[in-house]
Order: sequence, then structure tokens, then C-alpha cells
Amino acid sequence: MDIPYTVLPRKDTGLWNAKVGIWLFLASEVMLFGALFSTYILLRVNSPETGALKWPHHLLNVPIGTFNTGVLIFSSITVILAWASLVLKNLKAFKWWMGITILCGLAFLGIKSREYYQKFTHYGVFLRDGTVITGHMKNEDVKLKEGEVTRYISNLQVVNGVVNAGPMKGSEIEHVMIAPDAPAGHGHEAAEHKAEKIEGKDIARIASYGPWYSPYFAIYFTLTGLHAIHVFGGMVVNTFMWGPGTKMYFTNPQRFTNRVEVAGLFWHFVDLVWIFLFPVLYLL
Repeated sequence: MDIPYTVLPRKDTGLWNAKVGIWLFLASEVMLFGALFSTYILLRVNSPETGALKWPHHLLNVPIGTFNTGVLIFSSITVILAWASLVLKNLKAFKWWMGITILCGLAFLGIKSREYYQKFTHYGVFLRDGTVITGHMKNEDVKLKEGEVTRYISNLQVVNGVVNAGPMKGSEIEHVMIAPDAPAGHGHEAAEHKAEKIEGKDIARIASYGPWYSPYFAIYFTLTGLHAIHVFGGMVVNTFMWGPGTKMYFTNPQRFTNRVEVAGLFWHFVDLVWIFLFPVLYLL
């Protein structure tokens, strides 16, 4: 026995049940992201223009962010074409366009994970006089005092030759050799980096560009991380529709088409959120 209004529209709303449900769900999502955007505004207004607590858009990779934006916009087009193919009763074309949509999602997450990796291997050294020096530190550049190595070795996380110094304090570090960033407009070749020795007694804190670096990086990772989870969730649904979910097409094609339309509405919402996130985090 069919559940009422799974295909035919309801008399009170003019929509079938799943479409009513997705719009209610998206309304709750708007409130969720709206609260986080409000938090961003509170953090951004009157934020310092210099120093460690300034909004770190100058540390984000704008070309990569722009490319990722294009990837998601293109995926919105392909998911529409996938749904339109079902309306035209062309299952083969649906498979093709939905497959491209899934690949676009994978590309977006892959690029975003690379951005995250770069942040976790980039460091800021906070000096006691308020100065902050940024750059990449390598394992051999952090020299611990004799006798302290065993105690703090659990805090050393080496990834591709880059060390995460963890919660070590300045008094526990003999010195740090750090390569400051290259000047604006130049690459990051080793030849353009000049290592600088910083005495441990002058260091207040060492931190990579993770959520703990500053409140602004905390909101950056919260917003982009939550968005990435939504992208992954949308990919799971789209992959199901592309794979085993197509069995419904042969028994109830209209209901399957409606399911794809609902999944597409969620995917459009995810894309729309990023269209707001990109200028807010990368450009403003």
C-alpha cells in the first residue's frame, strides 16, 4: 500500500510529502548556518588590523578557493541535468550527469583537505613582546633541552618532515629556527626563505594555524568543516541514487525522480552556503 502523497501533491500545500519535508529541513539549516554567520560578524567587527588576532583571510589561498567555488557551481548544473534526464526518461544520461556531480564533490573535499593540511603545517611563534613570526618549521628546527626530549616526544607529531610542537612552552625550548613567509607576490621556494633563530626565553607560545591559533581560525574551521560534512552527506545520498537506488526507477519512476529532485535541492543549498562562505572568509 502506497503512503499518501509520495508522488501526488498534497491538497493543502500543493507539494508532495518529500518536498515539504526537505524545505522544512532546509529552513532549520538556514537557522544553523545563520547562527554561525552571526558569530562570524561578532568576531569580525572591530577585529584588530594587525597582530595574531587579525582576521586571517590574507592567509587563505584565494585562487584555490575560487577554483573550488567554480567546482561546486558546476556541480549544481550537473545535478539539474541529472534530474532533467529522469524527467525525459533517460536513465543513461542520469547516470552520466549524477556521476559528474559526485566527482565534483570529491574534488571539492580533496582540495579542501589540502588547504587544511597547509594550515596544520604552518606555524606562528608568539614572542613575549607581542611580536608574531609565521612560517614553516621542520623537525630539526625545534631543539629541546637535554632531558626534556622523552617527556615531550609524545607531543611531537611529524608529518612529511614538519613537526607539530603541540603544547610546549617557551621555557621548554632552547631555540626555534623558523623560515618566515616569502614576500607577497613571490613563491615559497626555499631560496626565498631566510631562517631566523629565536631563543626559547623569548617565546610565549608556538601554534600551527589550527582552530587553537586564534578565535578567527576557530570560526573558519567550524564553518568550513560543517560545510564539508554537508558536502559529504550530499555525496552519500547522490551516490546511493546513482547506484542501488536506481532500482526504484524500474518500479516507480516518478517517485525515484522526485527523490532525485529532493536530493538536488539539498545539493543546491550546500552550494549556496559556500557561495556565501567564500567571499566572507577569503575576500572580506
